[in-house]
Amino acid sequence: MLKKLVPSMTVDSIHDIPLAQLWDKGVRGIIADLDNTLVGAKEPLATPDVVRWLERVRKNGFRLVIVSNNTKIRVSQFANPIVVPFIHSAHKPSSKAFRKAMDIMQLEPGQTAVVGDQLLTDVLGGNRLGLFTVLVQPISPKDEGVFTKLNRKIERLVRRMQRG
Repeated sequence: MLKKLVPSMTVDSIHDIPLAQLWDKGVRGIIADLDNTLVGAKEPLATPDVVRWLERVRKNGFRLVIVSNNTKIRVSQFANPIVVPFIHSAHKPSSKAFRKAMDIMQLEPGQTAVVGDQLLTDVLGGNRLGLFTVLVQPISPKDEGVFTKLNRKIERLVRRMQRG
């Protein structure tokens, strides 16, 4: 079980993801978490930095879908202005939303990466399906809800267990 909580790659932020390296590994699509991955949990819209990153992702030939456990209102208000398909109320780490995102992108697991800030939702969900998982540092952990704060405590315990 602990192996399913180990990301394929860890970076500080989405801006540090080596897109050329992902492409060389055969990745053609990215499933991105929203809150504390693309923007802070309280940030309603894409920042100029995120818009530039999305342009880079698209320019490099990647497809992208946002998959979030948040509500339709929250995710649509973020995704619609930047014209990115999305799945809301995803119930991650359940595999259903990840599979739906791959269907939207018309890609297979070996062609898909998941980018997120949580081991128990993004990494576990992606690893269960054999996706390439990229863990980023949370942008604004002070703005997280009660369930995410609980997940963070479990994540710290898991990391201690992984270190031995």
